[in-house]
Amino acid sequence: MTESRKIARSASLISFATFISRILGFVRDVVIAGFFGATGLSDTFFVAFRIPNLLREMFAEGSMSSAFIPVLTETRIKKGEEEARRLARITFTFIIIVVGSICVAGIIFAPVIVRVIAPGFTQPEQLATTVLLTRIMFPFLLLVSLAALTMGVLNVERVFFIPALSSAWFNIAIIFTIILLSSHLSRPILAVAIGVTVGGIVQYATQIPLYLRKGYTYGIDTNFRNEGLKRMAILVLPLTLGLAVSQINIFVSTILASFLPQGSIAYLYYSMRLIQFPVGIFGVAMGMAALPALSAHAAKGDMES
Repeated sequence: MTESRKIARSASLISFATFISRILGFVRDVVIAGFFGATGLSDTFFVAFRIPNLLREMFAEGSMSSAFIPVLTETRIKKGEEEARRLARITFTFIIIVVGSICVAGIIFAPVIVRVIAPGFTQPEQLATTVLLTRIMFPFLLLVSLAALTMGVLNVERVFFIPALSSAWFNIAIIFTIILLSSHLSRPILAVAIGVTVGGIVQYATQIPLYLRKGYTYGIDTNFRNEGLKRMAILVLPLTLGLAVSQINIFVSTILASFLPQGSIAYLYYSMRLIQFPVGIFGVAMGMAALPALSAHAAKGDMES
């Protein structure tokens, strides 16, 4: 099978998995809307979710994935499997320390962060609920970062379907958590936040067996002077700045919507989900499928292919 056909086949698998995930994402949103509507209560969740989710889109599944795959591919081709596995362990350790610290800081300073992103939230109860939801969901950032690392490794190994399907499990976890827990909590909206964190655990856990099967292991390696990690850091900076432009638009929109009538942030969220649907199925799928192959050709100096 030619390289172009392999990429097309991989893109088809990713598109199918992404389609399933997006459909389940819509089901998740329908469940949230059915339980909480477009109200001030749902606004508190969408503001709280926006904070770790914004960081996820910029770092975990954005710049880090795009930087990690080319560097790991080059390391694997030029230095061998063992060095590639070591780079994965170093990156794992780096994520645990750096992203873990960001999560701890986010939990501690959640009141300040919420006031910045939703200055229109002036009611004490609404503000307190948003802060609590933010604190519950911040660990999701660490979990999804580890999931993105695992996905990157599997993509380099040309495994696409299971990693692409992992976000479907994330949505399923949220749906079931809402259905099972919301009626048993004093503040039912907490069920959605708990579902996000549980979903992050499931999204990561579903990829671990394949990760281990490919010969990669977990362990602490603090050799942060590793050449591969340095190259990743160089690549991450411009990618993050590029992604920050689109995220700033979302950030500003959320700030403005916080001053509008209750439910406005929920309407904004649902409309953005509709816009992102076709991009996620087609554009992202092709990019995910092509990046490992293009990285391999670049590492070999085969620029013509």
